[in-house]
Amino acid sequence: MGRLRAGIQTGDGEILKQGRRLRFVIEIEILMHLRALKKTRGEVSLYDPIGVDKEGNEISLIDVLGTDEDVAEVVESHQERQLVLEKIKRLSKREKKVLEMRYGLVHGLRKTQRDIARKMGISRSYVSRIEKLALVHTIIPVHV
Repeated sequence: MGRLRAGIQTGDGEILKQGRRLRFVIEIEILMHLRALKKTRGEVSLYDPIGVDKEGNEISLIDVLGTDEDVAEVVESHQERQLVLEKIKRLSKREKKVLEMRYGLVHGLRKTQRDIARKMGISRSYVSRIEKLALVHTIIPVHV
C-alpha cells in the first residue's frame, strides 16, 4: 500500500524523490497505525488471560463469567426488547395493549388471544386482526 501511495504528489504539488516519498508514506502509515491503536487501548478481550488457576492453567475472563446464560445472548435480548418497546410506543392504545398482553412485554406473562378477547370484551378473531395490524405497524415480520 505504501508503494502505491508513494507516487502521489504532496499538497503543494511538488513531487518528492523516490526515497523521500517512501519515507514520507511510511511515516504516515506508522502514525495512522498508532492512532488506531490509541482507540482500542481501553478495550479488553474476553479471551485475554487474567490469572492462573491452581494447576497452572491460564484463566480468561470468559471462563470466569457466569455460565447460566450466554452474556451476548442476554445483552442482545435486552437490546431487542428495548427496540420493540420503542416501536410499540407509536401504536394506538388498543394495539399496544394487545401486544403487551400477547407477548408479555410488561409483566412477562403471555396471554392467549382468547384470554385477551375475554379481558377486552371483544372477539378472538378481532384480537387476531389487531395483533396482525400492530405487528405490521411496528415493522416486525409476521409469519402467517
